[in-house]
Amino acid sequence: MKIMIVSDTHRMHENFEKALEKEGKIDLLIHLGDVEGAEYYISQVANCQVEMISGNNDFFSALEREKEIDIAGYRAMLTHGHYYNVNLGVEKILEEGRARNVDFVMFGHTHKPHLQMEDDIVVLNPGSISYPRQEGRKHTYMIMEIGENKKPEIQLKSVES
Repeated sequence: MKIMIVSDTHRMHENFEKALEKEGKIDLLIHLGDVEGAEYYISQVANCQVEMISGNNDFFSALEREKEIDIAGYRAMLTHGHYYNVNLGVEKILEEGRARNVDFVMFGHTHKPHLQMEDDIVVLNPGSISYPRQEGRKHTYMIMEIGENKKPEIQLKSVES
């Protein structure tokens, strides 16, 4: 199973489209918020199952604020992150993920990629594919692949490389 994880597209879809083309067929797209009214477009262009939540800029969206989903037998918590003060660190969101007994906590909001693998949980943020804020300002997303061995492999990717 091949999963693309993106966040913070902010209605700027050129890099998102490039990433989709670069990756080829994906089985699931996870969008972690700030779609700004482009839910339908993102769902159509992804051409696969889509899980999306709202972000702090999705003012009139009917999308859920958070959700928990099953990914090949793993539990994942999807949130934009702003309710957990992720700009100050991941401690609060990590605590919430552990309290919910999930395997993955996925968030956006900071526009900076983050991958933290603990013994009991993985915390990840794909960064922003439209407006990156990390050093080097690469437009990033993540690919998670779960093969026959059922062990997830996660890669941070950029549109530029």
